[in-house]
Amino acid sequence: MRELIRVTDLTCCHGAVEALEKVSFAVDAGEYVGIVGPNGSGKSTLVRALLGLFPVAAGEIRLFDTPVSDFKQWSAVGYLPQNLGPLNPSFPATVVEVVQLGLLAGKGFPRRMQRRDRQLVEEVLEKLGIAHLGQRLIGELSGGQQQRALLARALVSRPELLILDEPTAALDPEIREQFYGLLGEMNRSKGTTVLLVTHDIGVIGTHASRMLYLDKKVLFWGGFDEFCHSPEMTAFFGEHAQHLICHRH
Repeated sequence: MRELIRVTDLTCCHGAVEALEKVSFAVDAGEYVGIVGPNGSGKSTLVRALLGLFPVAAGEIRLFDTPVSDFKQWSAVGYLPQNLGPLNPSFPATVVEVVQLGLLAGKGFPRRMQRRDRQLVEEVLEKLGIAHLGQRLIGELSGGQQQRALLARALVSRPELLILDEPTAALDPEIREQFYGLLGEMNRSKGTTVLLVTHDIGVIGTHASRMLYLDKKVLFWGGFDEFCHSPEMTAFFGEHAQHLICHRH
């Protein structure tokens, strides 16, 4: 199995405070990983470090067997950041234009959209149920519609690795289930590797195959069945918290 991510003894700091301490794990192609933990546990710091957006104080990150500082294949990585809040209603870009940005990383100069590019944009908008919003200004959309447009931007290049940081915060329950269903379909049918940061701990076991429980250090890393049947994890997390994670619907 090809390894897409390897994190070794990663330490990151906010000033003098350690946000992550000697974090280590590896993710193979095709895995679906849920990253969970309390507020302030370093989940978003980890995501930003994986993307080369946060300095590494110690340790190493490798993407596709390349040190993240030297990594150039960003068209193979899709990223959906935390909900940024409502965009300015007069932000001068349509949904189609925002989604097209997801194709530019893989293009040389001059960066022009071809017919196939436009077809990819149409396909992903259709799949996410927002094709009818393509010519609307993104700032005019609801929070859930904006989140789907930003997900379309992350998906349009058909990335091998998809990293999502709290992606469901602005989605209503029905759209949230559709969202999880789409991720699961991509993981199963396309082999897309998914890293999903979430507070929605009660549904993680329903969708992801592995769990990284983070609280500045790695408290648990492994399969869900392993977690659910571990007396050590039951003693550490408590039966109620473990039940929330393990209760797959």
